[in-house]
Amino acid sequence: MNRHDPGERAGPHGSTAARTATGAAAGTGAPERAPGADESDRMRTACEDALVTAVVKAAAESGAHSGSVFLRSRDGRSVVLAAACGTPPSLLGGWRLIPVNSPIPVAVAYRSGRTVHLADAAETVRRYPQLAVALPYAFGSASVPVRAGQESLGALAVVWAAASGHPGLSRTQLRHLRAIAGRLGATLADLRARGGALDCDAGTVPLQVPAPDAPSVRVGLFDWRLDTGTVVADEELCALFGLMPGTFDGRAETLAARLHPADRLSLRAAARTARADGRVLARRLRVRTTYGYRTVELWGRVPEVPGEEARSHLVGSVLDIGAGAAAVTAVQRLRDGLFSLTPDGRVAYTNHGLEQLLGVSGPELLGSCLWEVVPWLSDPVFEDRHRAAMVSQQPITFRVRRPPDRWLAFTLHPDANGVTGRVAPAAPPQAAGPPVGARPPEAAAGVGAEADTEDPPTDLAAPARLGAIYRMMQLGSALTAAVTMDEVCEVVSAQLLPAFGGQQLAVYAIEEGRLHLLFRTGHHDRFLHHLEGRPLDAPLPGTEAPALGVPLFIEDRRDPPDDRPPRSGAGAGAGEGPGEAVGAWAYLPLIASNRPVGACLLGFDDVHHLTTKDRGILTALSGLIAQALERARLYDAKNALAHGLQHALLPHRLPVLPGILTTGRYLPGTSGMDIGGDWYDVIPTGDGVALVVGDVEGHNIAAAGAMGQLRSAVRAFATAGHSPGAVLAGTNRLLADLDPGLLASCCYLRIEPGSDCVYAVRAGHCPPLLRHPDGSTEVLELAGGPLLGVVGTSSYPETRLDLPRGSVLALYTDGLVEERGRDFDLGVDELRAALAHARAADLDELADHLLRKARRSPHRSDDIALLLTAYHPAPG
Repeated sequence: MNRHDPGERAGPHGSTAARTATGAAAGTGAPERAPGADESDRMRTACEDALVTAVVKAAAESGAHSGSVFLRSRDGRSVVLAAACGTPPSLLGGWRLIPVNSPIPVAVAYRSGRTVHLADAAETVRRYPQLAVALPYAFGSASVPVRAGQESLGALAVVWAAASGHPGLSRTQLRHLRAIAGRLGATLADLRARGGALDCDAGTVPLQVPAPDAPSVRVGLFDWRLDTGTVVADEELCALFGLMPGTFDGRAETLAARLHPADRLSLRAAARTARADGRVLARRLRVRTTYGYRTVELWGRVPEVPGEEARSHLVGSVLDIGAGAAAVTAVQRLRDGLFSLTPDGRVAYTNHGLEQLLGVSGPELLGSCLWEVVPWLSDPVFEDRHRAAMVSQQPITFRVRRPPDRWLAFTLHPDANGVTGRVAPAAPPQAAGPPVGARPPEAAAGVGAEADTEDPPTDLAAPARLGAIYRMMQLGSALTAAVTMDEVCEVVSAQLLPAFGGQQLAVYAIEEGRLHLLFRTGHHDRFLHHLEGRPLDAPLPGTEAPALGVPLFIEDRRDPPDDRPPRSGAGAGAGEGPGEAVGAWAYLPLIASNRPVGACLLGFDDVHHLTTKDRGILTALSGLIAQALERARLYDAKNALAHGLQHALLPHRLPVLPGILTTGRYLPGTSGMDIGGDWYDVIPTGDGVALVVGDVEGHNIAAAGAMGQLRSAVRAFATAGHSPGAVLAGTNRLLADLDPGLLASCCYLRIEPGSDCVYAVRAGHCPPLLRHPDGSTEVLELAGGPLLGVVGTSSYPETRLDLPRGSVLALYTDGLVEERGRDFDLGVDELRAALAHARAADLDELADHLLRKARRSPHRSDDIALLLTAYHPAPG
């Protein structure tokens, strides 16, 4: 499956031709092939044929102008472009290799096993903003997983032009796409079971198939028997000669009669030439039509096989070149510039008018991109115009100033197989109306609309290409969602390793002038240990990079760093790197606020060449990484401080009491600083024990501080012997006097073991639950008062309840039962049912069971406190 040979970049047909030639050589005395090589070739051919068939059929079934298949990489970190139809891989930029955990539709389809259907650009922006940032064009897309059973092998994607409000694909089309992906997955799994390799990596060359298109040149095929004059012709050849296929009598004289009289002798001469030379090349003939004559070319050869009968055949084709020649002549007469671009933007044709307007000769343009040859078109914005036209399949017009002061209007007309462009003189935007070819004002802005470019860059240094820009945008977008240092490192690993083909990555932070490992991934320990704890003045590449702020790139461990800056006393060579197991590495300094904050090391198992472009991208990305890492470091520091405060304010352990077992749990919310104002406490009193759960509004340090004050107040009033109602009344007065601007709820229960009863009071808090010894569980309806801190003179009535021996009390905060869009009472009843049906033999297991759903939720908007109490007094 791995395709790394540049000679096979043309796709499966070129590869097959190469294999056919190899087989022919083997039959004429070439060295014998290794055992199993033929089977390996057959497997590879079958895999390529399956990929090409799937991607072409997917584009055709969905009416898309582009299709692509991504397969899982060898290391499982990414999906790699394996085949493309229509839009060439070069236009995909950074999307040829996509991390599997990235929020990109192809990756989401791969890891979720679900179809991702985006009808138009508006839906793409709403659901996948990262994709919209990188490809801000009017298109729709569908991505479906390629699976074999429950295993994901990759994803199949199609793209179509979609104006605003486009309905997208129908259910039938989506069903057909899933069926195509399913058949592809089954075929790939079968090939793998028979020993075929399906893995891809960063060096895999994707198969590229042009989009289906009507033939631009008409070709008729024939087999002419020279000794008898009989001709076998296909339908196209008959049509070229103005004959109905069913009426052609198979005689060469009949065809000759359709020629210009002067060319009939030329046809006979072609037969004589074929007998003598064995071939006929480009013999021009004029064929009579209803409007005059059409020029065609005759090409043919005599088969080189033994036997007189075979030598009497001339096999070949007739090409209709008249229309093409006439079109070229007509285009060359125009003063406007006309050109044709291949799908990847390379110039395939230019007329003389374009050469004059651009000031560049045709040979310089052919085979190159305009923005690579014409200096004043070298800004990436012009490359983006071509990209926008190809992805959206909508015409685009824009104005450009050719230095010093000449304005030109460019219009691009795309289809799936390329772009036809027109260039015409235009007036400056300030002094004229819309340029030539501009769409009307009501046309949507962006794709298909006029876009003026005031001044091209005067600096002719090579600008950043789109691939680099999108790579930075992709990483930058991913880093904005990373909050902690661990999350930043995970994003860096997910983005850098697949993008540059690395196998090892380490991120170091600088603390007190020394490097300390934050994150590692890879399988070589020596890649990491040589830098741990080293000071920045140590003469090592890994310390010099952050110390000097200069990246170091070592492409071969046997060579010294080629960009290594001079350093006094630096005696370490490349050999003092991560170890013999790593073949090449890049040391990236992480600089934020003009100071080094760390280093990022990217390692490769083998010798790895990093181009100038790769080095520039890595250097730019290191700046983004440094800023994100520094931001995360500050967040982690604040978070650690807040968590320390929270931990200090909650009870470190609960008291051991005769006949009463207690256990408590606290879960912070997953947003903000992961702290809040929920608390629980167990307070021994003179004649019993008090159980407390409270909740201060807010999820910040202020809430945690107020919680600490309230917990201390409740404990003070309780140990002084106050009744439950008096405890909450005193705590309420204290909170009102402190006036922190926060309110709080609280539930306070005092158990008197000798009487098997409990006195409960509630201040705007959730009702407690009581599980009876038989497992039945009820919600305890208590008389209550207002929230603490509302009015300083509020009173809180008490409720007396019987507490059966062997029962369990559950006190909790609203974070355990509240969910957005769900009634509060339903949440309480769900908790009651969970408590009733759970095993109560072990109180810790019971607490973990009640919190299982909350722990698994990635989006807890509120913190949670839970206090369970089992009542088992000794017989009296």
